[in-house]
Amino acid sequence: MGKTEHALNFQREMHALADSGRAEISRRFFKTGPGEYGEGDRFLGLRVPQVRSLARQHRTLPIETLQECLQSPWHEERLLALFILVEQYRRGTEASREAIYQTYLASTDRINNWDLVDSSAEHIVGAHIDPERLDILEHLAGSSSLWERRIGILATFHWIKKGNFRPTVQIAKLLLHDSHDLIHKAVGWMLREVGKRDLPCEEAFLVEHYRAMPRTMLRYALERFPESRRQDYLLGKV
Repeated sequence: MGKTEHALNFQREMHALADSGRAEISRRFFKTGPGEYGEGDRFLGLRVPQVRSLARQHRTLPIETLQECLQSPWHEERLLALFILVEQYRRGTEASREAIYQTYLASTDRINNWDLVDSSAEHIVGAHIDPERLDILEHLAGSSSLWERRIGILATFHWIKKGNFRPTVQIAKLLLHDSHDLIHKAVGWMLREVGKRDLPCEEAFLVEHYRAMPRTMLRYALERFPESRRQDYLLGKV
């Protein structure tokens, strides 16, 4: 199927803003080399504010066009589609939100770097799920896909902000033994966000699990702790 005129219009705008020097920096920053987590991804070299500006201009793009954009080889086109989907979800009807949620879950193979996940998972997946039914997050957390696992934990940020920490605690337990640094950082970050709102809740998790946590995950979780308490955990004295 050929691209719609809507897609072609904003693609022309994006390519007009392309910056080859910045694209090279982005390729290095997002680890696109052989064997790296973003292997093979392509960049136009747009800054995030430029992508956000284009997203605002094209915020009414139909979901069919956004589905096309999520399949783009260009990172910034996928990011733009996600920015628009997040905004359309926020303003949407129950039916349109369900369509956006299903589109998102069907496109996780193209939501394939940390910035794409982090800018969207909480606003679409997190906002859509029932926090008492975590089957989809558990499924994502058990995936062989690094990015689905990251979606699983980042989606819980929506509920952290509402004062419900159960989803984060449950999914963090499933990811304690994950092998990837980007998951260690994500889980530690979410635990830290829990602690900013309810330190006893975070401490209860850490006291039970800190000895099993990868070092990076633990360090991220402890970033806001007083230095003496932080050292207690790092030295195994809790």
